[in-house]
Amino acid sequence: MSTDPVAAGRQRVARTFVALADTLVSGFDVIDFLQHLSERCVELLDVDAAGILVTDQRGHLRLMAASSEQTRVVELFQLQDEQGPCLDCFHSGTAVHCADLGQQDAMRRWPRFAPVASRRGFAAVSALPMRLRAEVIGAMNLFRVEPGALSSEQIELGQAMADIATIGLLQERAIRQSQILSEQLQGALNSRVVIEQAKGVLAERHNCSMQQGFSALRDHARDHNHLLTDLAAALVSRSLDPAELDQLAARLTGDTPR
Repeated sequence: MSTDPVAAGRQRVARTFVALADTLVSGFDVIDFLQHLSERCVELLDVDAAGILVTDQRGHLRLMAASSEQTRVVELFQLQDEQGPCLDCFHSGTAVHCADLGQQDAMRRWPRFAPVASRRGFAAVSALPMRLRAEVIGAMNLFRVEPGALSSEQIELGQAMADIATIGLLQERAIRQSQILSEQLQGALNSRVVIEQAKGVLAERHNCSMQQGFSALRDHARDHNHLLTDLAAALVSRSLDPAELDQLAARLTGDTPR
């Protein structure tokens, strides 16, 4: 029984989106996720190679996945030379297409990139933005060894794949940022407990108020370039240098430390 090629193609697309969606909820690995995406682009979009550039925490583009070694070299050249369709796509937030890298228009637009891509065997390229609303986090490059434009169906499917990658990356970054904030908050709470304990130690030893104990701790930390939490922890654990203990006591009693 013959297989309907249209139905088979739709099944491949469906399986790809299911596989990409699975990576968003179980054991998310950014590199594996984007490498999987680049390989599926080649399979589903009838292109010869794909590369994905994504911004780091400083907003700089970084190569995250490439379907072939030739693609990796070309993408790295774009980044190092700061010229190419992926860079234009990222900065504009819109798709960039070149049906023939050997044409004069391409050579004028990317005088260094176009010859390098041609020498690596690529004759045409499209760059699709990875964006959600106004936030652009990268671009996806689709390379072809023969000149020619992508069809509207290829562009539509490619953009959908770029969009799901964007959602996955932004979700991963949000989760990571939430974890960082949670850790910072827990650290602040733990530090506050130690400081309260240190205030209690000073209040008991020197018959002062908790506020006076805190003022002494804070002033001593500032004068000696200590972190307040570190000073409090040393006091509570009884590891603070005796000379500094005397200085703290002097702040509370008004005496000049020895």
